[in-house]
Amino acid sequence: MEAEMTINRNTQDLRIAGIDSLKTPSELQALCPASPEDEARIASFRHSVSDIIKGKDNRLLGIIGPCSIHDPEAAIDYASRLKKLSDSVSDVFLIVMRTYFEKPRTALGWKGLITDPDMDESCNIEKGLIIARKLLLQITGIGLPVGCEVLDPIVPQYTDELMSWSSIGARTTESQTHRSLASGLSVSVGFKNSTSGDLTAAVNAVKSASRPASFIGVERDGRLAVFRSKGNDCCHLILRGGDNGPNYYEDDVEEAKKMLESLSLDPRIIIDCSHQNSHKDWRRQKRVLRSVIDQVRWGETAIKGFMLESNINEGSQKIPEDLSKLQYGVSVTDGCIGWEETEQIVQHAAELIREARRNGGSVEVL
Repeated sequence: MEAEMTINRNTQDLRIAGIDSLKTPSELQALCPASPEDEARIASFRHSVSDIIKGKDNRLLGIIGPCSIHDPEAAIDYASRLKKLSDSVSDVFLIVMRTYFEKPRTALGWKGLITDPDMDESCNIEKGLIIARKLLLQITGIGLPVGCEVLDPIVPQYTDELMSWSSIGARTTESQTHRSLASGLSVSVGFKNSTSGDLTAAVNAVKSASRPASFIGVERDGRLAVFRSKGNDCCHLILRGGDNGPNYYEDDVEEAKKMLESLSLDPRIIIDCSHQNSHKDWRRQKRVLRSVIDQVRWGETAIKGFMLESNINEGSQKIPEDLSKLQYGVSVTDGCIGWEETEQIVQHAAELIREARRNGGSVEVL
């Protein structure tokens, strides 16, 4: 007869207030399944993203969307607008909707839709996972690839087959857990430089994630297992600025290229137009984007894309106690540019690229 498991109440779970059961990844997938059409669409998106990162497609990736998603209705509204914009610039940009559901916090604050979907610290994580998965399916169904930040190492088992691109944030780039996880993800992964602005950790992360790894994870049926990855050949660096200022200028890109090449890595770089690159002022994102586009027009092939924090309406808002007072389409985390500006600067950037191509790659001196 199997011995009963005993728990030593004097040494175990002393700071755990409660344990709630959670649907397994396979159970949640059965509840919100991807159709064969969804799977085919995502496979195509992933192939296109990979080709851009590897230089087989000369378009740029545009990772565009809210800093964080908190309102499913507004997210679908935004996705519908972004799809139309995406179609109009598809000859020069592959637009991936930024669908961030987890928020790393320096200290305290709302941790994102998956962790706290009701925005009241009740932390109904299962509800958050269901909402997130349904949203990813809806946005994919609209015809947009989706990109997520990977924060909790278990969450990807619930959502990873729906993603077309992912990122590892500045606060977790040094984490061996996340590097190993990235080595096994089925999508391209971007590592952000540290909040200080130093590139070393992110460049090392790209190298580490490119190699095979073994790590503990959760299978689709909820069982623990050892995962053995092949290594991810589609990782890249994301420049997001740091404590010492922006790092999107030509000299910064040159330095990043040299660091990647010193580790025998292909120089693949995406520029984050927000965060310290814009001095945390959403109104400055268009300046960063213009610089990125100018560098590409001048022939910089290491730049593979850009990121914009954008929403239906500009700015940001604090989360009120009365959630009915939330402003529609306004970020509850970092400030975002509004839709009209998003449309204007992305279309203008696309036209600048087209102009350079028409001129055989040459550009006028600015």
